[in-house]
Amino acid sequence: MKPIPPKANLMKPSFGRRKFLRSGGVVMALPLLEAVPRPAQASQTDEGSQVKRFVCLSNNYGVYQKAFFPKADQAGTNYEMPETLTALEKHRKDLTIFSNLDHGFTGGHQGVPVLLSGVRPILAHNYKEGNISLDQKLAEHHGAATRFPSLTLGCNERNLLSFTRTGVQVPSIDLRTAYRKMFYEDSAEAISEQKKQLERHSSILDVVKEQAKAMNGAISKNDRRKLSEYFDSVRTLEQKITQLEPWLDRSKPKTDTKEPKPGNGTQEHLKAMIEIIALALQTDSTRCITMTSGFVNGDFGLSGGYHGFSHHGERDEPVAALKKIEGFQISMMAYLIDLLKAQEDVLNGGTLLDHTAILFGCGMATGTHSTTNLPLVLAGGGFKHGEHKVYPQPDQERVPAANLLLSILQNSGLEIDQFGSSNGSLRGLDFSSS
Repeated sequence: MKPIPPKANLMKPSFGRRKFLRSGGVVMALPLLEAVPRPAQASQTDEGSQVKRFVCLSNNYGVYQKAFFPKADQAGTNYEMPETLTALEKHRKDLTIFSNLDHGFTGGHQGVPVLLSGVRPILAHNYKEGNISLDQKLAEHHGAATRFPSLTLGCNERNLLSFTRTGVQVPSIDLRTAYRKMFYEDSAEAISEQKKQLERHSSILDVVKEQAKAMNGAISKNDRRKLSEYFDSVRTLEQKITQLEPWLDRSKPKTDTKEPKPGNGTQEHLKAMIEIIALALQTDSTRCITMTSGFVNGDFGLSGGYHGFSHHGERDEPVAALKKIEGFQISMMAYLIDLLKAQEDVLNGGTLLDHTAILFGCGMATGTHSTTNLPLVLAGGGFKHGEHKVYPQPDQERVPAANLLLSILQNSGLEIDQFGSSNGSLRGLDFSSS
């Protein structure tokens, strides 16, 4: 994929405006239109509220912590940027590094799918909203405002982060699929078939709902609970159908960026994926994105596997490999910040970064299966940044990482005071007044 110059538009100029239709409490965005005058931008969000976006960049193996975290005695603004985070130095005023936040349990690889909820899937029944992940909570919040409520992406790795409120893991898609979903126009025949499928699904849902209602009065309390969970699943499907239908007849945005050709190694592949993420945000194709990146034997001149390197035992060779892999992941976070800083936010004013929270993190802290002190860096999104925030280490004083998730949701406009395993918003992380 051809690199995007930092100051270049990702889209053609004629797609610099967006108009909204509101009906029945649902907000639906039309394709970006040149004809909508600039003064209308102020009225494109309800009562002056801002459109917020969220991106999570992750891996499935944690990080080499000694090269990731600043020193514990360097809380505040005057910290030395760690080796793995060197690429973020130029953006230090736009980001926050967190030490000693985690989800408070052991479990190694089982922690990976917990990052964006704080709730282990097997314990989801104990929580009102199950183990719904932050991105899917935001997808529900944004509804049909964008063509895709969320994008779940994988680069040489499975993305295990995204879960619906009914506990279904959202499958990830690859680079080429993401590009085609956003920019390839479907044929008339394909659109017609999609409409027929949605109609069939709607009819089936109507039938099963009636059958389930008929059963409700003659079943046990436990079965009624199960039936209630079933209805939640049905409602989720109905909402998805409602969101999909209006977009079938709308043209997709145009781009000068050519379809990427994966298969040239992680470096080119991941960079192209970052550019796809930037395109998705600029075209307002979605407002919630998760992306998990991996490693293929031979990348970066290394021989071996990511999992094997992660069990480094402090040996020089695998530690050096981890620094290369994770340092590049962080450099791609810096690249995404570059791209979003360079793009005007036509819905809110300012830049896309001003209204996009980018979280780098993993639910497993290290490859040695530790889930204590998760690697977490947050950039953009309208927060007050510039610090290394160090939270208490003792178990009885530990602050849940889910508090950070709650703060991101609150900053995105959700009026909630609890999410997943949180016990409050994250103290010390304030919203910017600008």
